[in-house]
Amino acid sequence: MIELGVNIDHVATVRQARRTWEPDPVWAAVEAHLGGADGITVHLREDRRHIQDEDVRRLRELTHIKLNLEMAATDEMVGIACALKPEMAMLVPEGRHEVTTEGGLDIVSQESRLRGVVARLADSGIVTSVFIDAELPQVEAARRIGARVCEIHTGPYAHAFHARGRDAESPPVVAELARIRAAGEAILACGMRFNAGHALNYFNVQAVARLAGVRELHIGHAIVSRAMFVGMREAVREMKRLIREAAAAGPAK
Repeated sequence: MIELGVNIDHVATVRQARRTWEPDPVWAAVEAHLGGADGITVHLREDRRHIQDEDVRRLRELTHIKLNLEMAATDEMVGIACALKPEMAMLVPEGRHEVTTEGGLDIVSQESRLRGVVARLADSGIVTSVFIDAELPQVEAARRIGARVCEIHTGPYAHAFHARGRDAESPPVVAELARIRAAGEAILACGMRFNAGHALNYFNVQAVARLAGVRELHIGHAIVSRAMFVGMREAVREMKRLIREAAAAGPAK
């Protein structure tokens, strides 16, 4: 059964705009849970631009669904993860000047170091995911370092979908979706879990949700944006309906 992980980083973005105490990301996580979320994702960035250490600690203590901690593969972040023990830690690239994560982690160029990071997390009982572009060499490298989950970066697909006027049959959109499908097949063949996410929204999500074998979709900005108008529960409920509906329909013929 396909699952939905809700990223609540941008609830904290609104709070940090005033350096105050609201809106509370933990409250957002509870509302997301009540709306049907299967998990909560937060990215504790090195510059602490939105989610703070205390947020992660409180989420670990107070949420009743699985917690996915996005993080750079640094000693500091690995130490925090090993202390808090989220159900999953997702290694992502991180740049101080980016607005959001702009591409997948290059595992191929740093296999030795990342193998050690994955081993440390595994020793603490944490499932390790890697956020990668839809490239077969990166999938193979993920297997070699011991990752149990690969999340495919769906940004190129989402941007093509938007640029082509939301035409799902446009050749660039079809090509990007085919890349995700091929990467997913390789992930499953390697015995890893196939997740996907980044820039997915209410208009483009169903084609990804229909892909064979995809286990989880992680979505944040679109859900938080819609929640401003309809509330978090309803925003999550509608997204989950869309992905479950698509998954039940099965792969497009």
